[in-house]
Amino acid sequence: MATRVLIVEDEEALATLLEYNLGQEKFDVTLASDGEEGILKIEENPPDVVILDWMLPKISGIEICRRIRSKPETRNIPIIMLTARSEEADRIRGLETGADDYLTKPFSTNELIARVRAVLRRIRPGLADDTVTCGDIRVDRVSHRVTRGEKEIHLGPTEFRLLDHLIQHPGRVFSREQLLNAVWGSDVFVEVRTVDVHIGRLRKALNKHKQGDPIRTVRSAGYALDTK
Repeated sequence: MATRVLIVEDEEALATLLEYNLGQEKFDVTLASDGEEGILKIEENPPDVVILDWMLPKISGIEICRRIRSKPETRNIPIIMLTARSEEADRIRGLETGADDYLTKPFSTNELIARVRAVLRRIRPGLADDTVTCGDIRVDRVSHRVTRGEKEIHLGPTEFRLLDHLIQHPGRVFSREQLLNAVWGSDVFVEVRTVDVHIGRLRKALNKHKQGDPIRTVRSAGYALDTK
């Protein structure tokens, strides 16, 4: 069963962006646009994680946090607080109220997803299993282990991130520029040719035991991980 995430956020564009990106990571996402709706959804069907904006209409995020922590049936739900407040006193207040983690806007969705996984590993480890499989290749993001069939595959950090990105979209062709942005980040200058070098290393590692090359090169387009 997918991990259930409730996002309580009144900025519609941000809520939609988070819903899409968490959905791509196989989380089951529900939205609430104000504090009252958030409380109602928590009471009706307690989620596995709450992503909670500080400034909300009707009931503030701080008050929702207090209410979650005050009830036995919800007090163990991990809470990640989102806020534009960056002062140390505000961060301390949020954490002392019961938040497990704190992100200051603006933030990247990749960082939020990483924080969600980290808080699950720390507080509710039974929900933190995070594996992706494509054909006979299996990526375990929690332990950073890769196996193909019964064989363990040893990858460097960059090759692991490349494989992790490709395996989430089996069969989809990514250009070198798209892979650069996804793996290295858009704010880092790396030669496009670097992608070819790391794809070559990833290919070699995945085919170490002569099981076939699962990475398809599409001329003038890029690379894809096949689903054979």
